[in-house]
Amino acid sequence: MTASSAFEGWGLRTVPAGLAQRYRDEGRWTGDSLGSMVAAGLRRAPRSRFHVRSAARPYTGTLAEVDRAARSLAWALRVRGIGPGSVIVLQLPNWAEAAITFWAATYTGATVVPVVHFYGPKEVGYILDVVRPDAIVTPDAFGRTDHLQQYEELLAKRDAEPLWLVVSDRPERELPRGATPFHRMLEADPLQEPEAVDPASPAIVGFTSGTTLNPKGVVHSHQTIGWEARQADHFYGKGGPPQIVGTPVGHFMGMINAFLLPLLRAEPVNLIDRWDPAEVLRMMAADGLGIAGGPPYFLTSLLDHPDFTPGHLTQIPYMGLGGASVPESFTERATAEGIAVFRSYGSTEHPSVTASLLEDAQEKRLRTDGRALPGAEFRIDEDGEILTRGADCFIGYTDPELTARAFTGDGWYRTGDMGTVDADGYLTITDRVADVIIRGGENISAQEIESLLLSMEQVAEVSVVAEPDPRLGEHATAVIRPHEQAGPVSLDDVRAHLTAAGLARQKWPESVHLVTDFPRTATGKIQKFRLREQVRDGSLRHVR
Repeated sequence: MTASSAFEGWGLRTVPAGLAQRYRDEGRWTGDSLGSMVAAGLRRAPRSRFHVRSAARPYTGTLAEVDRAARSLAWALRVRGIGPGSVIVLQLPNWAEAAITFWAATYTGATVVPVVHFYGPKEVGYILDVVRPDAIVTPDAFGRTDHLQQYEELLAKRDAEPLWLVVSDRPERELPRGATPFHRMLEADPLQEPEAVDPASPAIVGFTSGTTLNPKGVVHSHQTIGWEARQADHFYGKGGPPQIVGTPVGHFMGMINAFLLPLLRAEPVNLIDRWDPAEVLRMMAADGLGIAGGPPYFLTSLLDHPDFTPGHLTQIPYMGLGGASVPESFTERATAEGIAVFRSYGSTEHPSVTASLLEDAQEKRLRTDGRALPGAEFRIDEDGEILTRGADCFIGYTDPELTARAFTGDGWYRTGDMGTVDADGYLTITDRVADVIIRGGENISAQEIESLLLSMEQVAEVSVVAEPDPRLGEHATAVIRPHEQAGPVSLDDVRAHLTAAGLARQKWPESVHLVTDFPRTATGKIQKFRLREQVRDGSLRHVR
């Protein structure tokens, strides 16, 4: 596997030759780029609807109209020298402009770096340092975030000035110096054909918060993403109503589900930029839409809403669950409602490892994470850790040291997850080696939060672990040992401190437990697995 010289400092690996040849022989790796996949998909159903539900930026049009804008943007970028080997950072909500930018980037052959819209200056600054983008696309503001102020300050600290495109209806004179209105780039003639690009080169870099202090840059090639899109098309159910995508497109899997999977299925694109259960239920009833996959939170938020009626159930014939902990009690509840549930297992690094299919036995669908999917393998090592290989497994991190630690010599990826496998080959995830909290499908690094909380004067020691959450699967909780002379540390104290530190709100602990000491190993290390048990069974008495 080769890569452009622009990525030589990243930790890209060489896929063992035998594996690479197998994926090609099986037709899982092809010579197609994402640009050629997008172009072919958009030709299948050009008149299909593209609809964005948004209070800030609604849109109704066709795939052909969005494609025309994407091709114009692609040409405008190419004129400015952006193409294969270039990097485009995209931090937009679920708007039409996100699709325009993503499809345009694939047409130019540039590498896309999606960033979730709620990431703050700490995370965004780190990402910009790592990828050194040639272009950045942002809104002027969304939710609580003033993106103009954030990026103006971040870019002022850097020598290189990337092309900064801003989605905004404000007059150009009100934008910061160096910012270009996004709509001006759509006036160019359209690019006719996608640029030729090495299919083994980087196509997408998804940043995910896991076990490291800073987000990890997960690099996928045109080959691995192309197969992942086709893999998802294989195991997700067919039929049913058109789907609403509420997962942020700034998240790696949200982007695939919104902007690649519908093209393979010749289906319309329906986006919502804020997951408001009442609005989603209204859309389902008025427009005949449904949902079909994601973390449990998306379904529980609907089932628990007072506006939910039996009529909505006809719009959810099946539901694929993954991206977060899936309690059996939840799969049983959904089944009792008449929803055919199936579970899957994967990560940003290896998106689709196992899944149950709708035709599998109910016991397997409800209580396991499925069997190995086509083109994927897994095994359990002597310590119980899951190792995986597959045609959609990533090609490395942006940090070479992380890549070296993550892979064995023969291409197995160390997932950091623990699991068991039954006699029929069905995998069940039992725990995580990696110290990561998955809140509603979003990975949160415990180490990142701990590092910030340790700078509080009142905090002598802190451990951040996952606490069960009936809506989100789990959320972060901070277990704190205060200094003896300090007063109690409240949840408000913690949140005020993290606000000042610039940490994204979604990562904040949602509860605080105060302790006089922690369960420890013989060498004094905190035993997090015991701490998680204490949080789950309620034996930590000091809760604020």
